[in-house]
Amino acid sequence: MGEEDAQTPDRVDEFLVRVRAMTPYQVRQILEAQRCGHPRRFGEIALALGFVRVDSIKRYLDYLEKLAG
Repeated sequence: MGEEDAQTPDRVDEFLVRVRAMTPYQVRQILEAQRCGHPRRFGEIALALGFVRVDSIKRYLDYLEKLAG
């Protein structure tokens, strides 16, 4: 009982699907590329492939900042 409930933030892929910025299929494509050794981060790959716009990534960063707040 005296413990605070800390909200675990969504991962970037979960967040982008939840806000409908990406499809689950697109997420799977990026995760597969990473499993095969692609060195870039999830958001970098998503941007490079044109799956998301910069404002979607910014929205995720704002979300994280709000949770940390």
